[in-house]
Amino acid sequence: MTNSRALYTIEDIETEVPMGLHLVGAISGFTDAGSCMQQVAKHIFDNLEHEVLVTFSNDELLDYRSRRPLMYFEQDHIADYEPASLKLYLVWDEVGNPFLFLNGYEPDFKWEAFVIALLDLINHFEIKDLTWLHSIPFPIPHTRPVGVTVSGNQQSVIDKYSEWKPRTQVPGNVMHLIEFRLSELGFPTTGFVLLVPHYLSDSDFPQAAVTAFELISSHLALVFPTDDLRDDGVAFLRRLQTEIADKPDLARMVEGLEKSFQSEKSSNGMGAVKPRQSEVPDAETIAAELEGYLARHQKNKRDSEEDED
Repeated sequence: MTNSRALYTIEDIETEVPMGLHLVGAISGFTDAGSCMQQVAKHIFDNLEHEVLVTFSNDELLDYRSRRPLMYFEQDHIADYEPASLKLYLVWDEVGNPFLFLNGYEPDFKWEAFVIALLDLINHFEIKDLTWLHSIPFPIPHTRPVGVTVSGNQQSVIDKYSEWKPRTQVPGNVMHLIEFRLSELGFPTTGFVLLVPHYLSDSDFPQAAVTAFELISSHLALVFPTDDLRDDGVAFLRRLQTEIADKPDLARMVEGLEKSFQSEKSSNGMGAVKPRQSEVPDAETIAAELEGYLARHQKNKRDSEEDED
């Protein structure tokens, strides 16, 4: 039987890791519609302070022949290579709140041992709860907000956010297994699955990532900078509208999806999508977002002054 401790290494960092943090998971598996998880991870790493806390073993979990690493060939020799990674990070949000972030590839092997390893880490760091992200293609028009279906054992969260509650079989991923095992133990677990317009599933759809951040922020009271993503989303929709105007077949498809959405009839027979109601943020959330905005404003001002000097 696999020793779960052999699957990971806890890195030696100088930072003291607070106990009782939220764990956010975004593992790339067989699908990442709209590049949602990829965009979320990139945005976190590009904009927030972070440190590698745990590194999982590629030799134990990865099928190198199905996920061949990139090799950098320099004229007559291999200069470097870029292996895949699966890591647990300590991250600080925009106003300095720490949380843990599990990100990387979905293990090819030893799923059950990986779950046990994650349980070890949950106990070691006294993790408070797990919130994980996933995104799938769905027959919904881009003219409507990105939909979400919620799983897990937090009924109040499901009631608050979930718009689609099907009864169906789905291809499993490792986060489904983690949720299943943690729910059996009564550990607080929430899965947010973003419903991305199927005709945009192969594109980098910024609004999917924005929606993911909004859900995490509302659920966990973490604050993320999303101004750039929102600007990218506006530009993306402008380009899309131009493309739709030039392609009558695409325009008719979007119109048909819009009519189906308005009549609350699912085109796949698995239940209608019920749009969630927008909410007015509470005073604490507004204060945190304002603090983050002011911090960004001051930083941009200082950078501008330094450039002028």
